[in-house]
Amino acid sequence: MSVSLSSMLMKQPKEIAVLGAGAWGTALAIHLSKAGHRVTLWAHSAAQVRVMTSQNENARYLTGITFPATLSVSDSLDDLMPHVDAVLVVVPSSAFKQTLQKILTQLSDRCLHVAWATKGFDPDSQCLLHQIAFDVLGERIGLTVLSGPTFADEVARGLPTAMVSASKEESEAQYWADLFHFDAFRMYTQTDMVGVEIGGAYKNIIAIATGLSDGLMLGANARAALISRGMAEMMRFGQAMGARPETLMGLAGLGDLVLTCTDDLSRNRRFGKCLAESGQTA
Repeated sequence: MSVSLSSMLMKQPKEIAVLGAGAWGTALAIHLSKAGHRVTLWAHSAAQVRVMTSQNENARYLTGITFPATLSVSDSLDDLMPHVDAVLVVVPSSAFKQTLQKILTQLSDRCLHVAWATKGFDPDSQCLLHQIAFDVLGERIGLTVLSGPTFADEVARGLPTAMVSASKEESEAQYWADLFHFDAFRMYTQTDMVGVEIGGAYKNIIAIATGLSDGLMLGANARAALISRGMAEMMRFGQAMGARPETLMGLAGLGDLVLTCTDDLSRNRRFGKCLAESGQTA
């Protein structure tokens, strides 16, 4: 079997910045480090960085999961950005645009790849996040969205995981897939950024609804109805926005919807349950 030049190059360790030290950003940083890359996890809080450095873990979100030797932490974008090959943004959607604006002037010619594992819409413009990324960063840098049915704790512990890497350029989607391919983690590629982002954002609404239903003890029938009718609604909305139906029937749509609606590791599902059990209205 022939080996492509890109695959050969990807075997070389990369310098990667992961921006956002919540549970999800930390889990992805841990995985990339285990895959052999040199990773710096950025947090905006110097105090948080000091604690993580002293404990060699992110005890606030992923207690007991030790950082690999090739994972470091920093609160300085000025020191970090000039030395990386790629940037992975994992901040809340409310901070997504601001974070891209911060790194815009700090990206060196060496860094040609920016991806994000943030889910949601821009709260100010209601745009999809890839629209924000192209507007802020332009066309010089390859842009990719990563999404799929995942819980941070399971990724950090190395349990089997499958995600989707989507970019307008197939080579960019493959770049990130190659970075992440390791052990029990698989990243599938495609070019439908709209479908991947809609699936990752829309399922949260349905997850809150299923949490409410279960919190009110409405039963498994109601939960199944909400998931299936929610999926139908996601398909209609996605197609109206230009998403491909097959994308929404895959990992980034149906897969993420089922996971988020059926397991209490899902924050949105837990929120719905807590709201129902509290007897209060949102």
